[in-house]
Amino acid sequence: MSKNLFATKSVDKLIKESESGEHGLKRTLTASNLTMLGIGAIIGAGIFVLTGTAAANAAGPAIVISFLIAGLGCLFAGLCYAEFASMIPIAGSAYTYGYATLGEFIAWIIGWDLILEYLFGAATVAVGWSGNFVSLLKSLGIHIPATIASAPLSYNGGTFEATGAFINLPAVVLILVMTTLLVVGIQESAKFNNIIVIVKVAIVLLVIGFGFQYVNAENWEPFIPAREILSDGSGRYGWQGIVAGAAIVFFSYIGFDAVSTAAQEAKNPQRDMPIGMLTSLGVCTLLYVLMALVMTGLVPYEMLNVPDPVLVALEAAGPGLKWLYFFTGVGAVAGLASVVLVMLMGQPRIFFAMSRDGLLPAFFGKVHPRFNTPYVPTIITGLVAAVVAGIFPIGLLGELVSIGTLLAFVIVCAGIIILRRTNPDIKRPFKTPFVPLVPILGILICGYMMVNLGWDTWMRLIIWMAIGVAIYFLYGRRHSKLQQPTPEIPEEVVS
Repeated sequence: MSKNLFATKSVDKLIKESESGEHGLKRTLTASNLTMLGIGAIIGAGIFVLTGTAAANAAGPAIVISFLIAGLGCLFAGLCYAEFASMIPIAGSAYTYGYATLGEFIAWIIGWDLILEYLFGAATVAVGWSGNFVSLLKSLGIHIPATIASAPLSYNGGTFEATGAFINLPAVVLILVMTTLLVVGIQESAKFNNIIVIVKVAIVLLVIGFGFQYVNAENWEPFIPAREILSDGSGRYGWQGIVAGAAIVFFSYIGFDAVSTAAQEAKNPQRDMPIGMLTSLGVCTLLYVLMALVMTGLVPYEMLNVPDPVLVALEAAGPGLKWLYFFTGVGAVAGLASVVLVMLMGQPRIFFAMSRDGLLPAFFGKVHPRFNTPYVPTIITGLVAAVVAGIFPIGLLGELVSIGTLLAFVIVCAGIIILRRTNPDIKRPFKTPFVPLVPILGILICGYMMVNLGWDTWMRLIIWMAIGVAIYFLYGRRHSKLQQPTPEIPEEVVS
């Protein structure tokens, strides 16, 4: 039994199955499309919200170092993803990579875990988008009642409480619109994403470019504030604060790996997948660092613990930057919308790959006859995400997303080490450098950030994984195509 649980599927078989007409997706994405998808997934709540929160509560101006640490962990994981994506250029991302290296049961664990990143991630960001959208409309004199623009439930002290609201309608509408766009076609979705990415990156560059002119270097001193112990026994600042800040801002990087879910729709995946992932990660890290320097330079870091830290920093600079207020609001709304789009793109392709292997019902693998998109899992993902975003608060959702993503990164890094030993001769268009050092560093950094996420988050992960294991043994294992006995060919047919 244990041997079957960890049975792997050969890379050649995975690629051959992906090229069959039954499971074919339309290859339309270029390297630039993939890079823009990566940037679209990464730049969102992190650059507009988490930078200020982490600076005020954890690292001070040294939040710049926190971004570099989190980015370094993502870089090591990204190099491992890039090798897998070039070697196994099909839908499924880390789930498919796990199937080729660690076996079916671990692949299922990864696939179930990735729901936390993509489906719950889309819902989380949609809730954040709703808040920014309502604020932007308010600045234009349009008021949306809180009863239809906030979660009907809050989560405090381990219990749910009614807030008096009915539904977070803007979040629901956003998810349904993005779901429709993804059903119509990946190329159309990519074009829409490209436009949004150009808008939000342009606004970020405006804030950085004009903001640096008003920076007060005294706000950067001391760059690493002295360690403080708070009344509840917790601490902040110092080196521990920098590491804690890295765990907080890691959420800012979530999504670059979503590029790998589109491998089966890339024109030249062996070349373009590594370019898309690593370029988007590098560009976004640079923008994060520059934005952190500007924000902590415009205003003392203690003042950034607010829902709109970028606006607070711009206001501190005086009337010279007031004209950027509206554009920053537009950038936040556009940025979060594109994150939702890419997250909703990633999850159905995980379901698609799992259905192809028999671990989920066959309807999860249906491809639209006209649009060549996995429309059934896309619709299911969109509907579930819309319900979750419409009902639950952002805090409860966000806690699960980071730890689920970090776990996937750790497993992918481990998979590179294993595959180098078990299948050293397979063709690798892109090779992770300095193996096993790079994957080991990826495992250590991502694992260390997981440790800093707290016991409550770990308990939710354990419960979620227990549910996934139960589903695997009740359905997935029984219907797995890999576990089915190979039919014997009659002698007369052979002869």
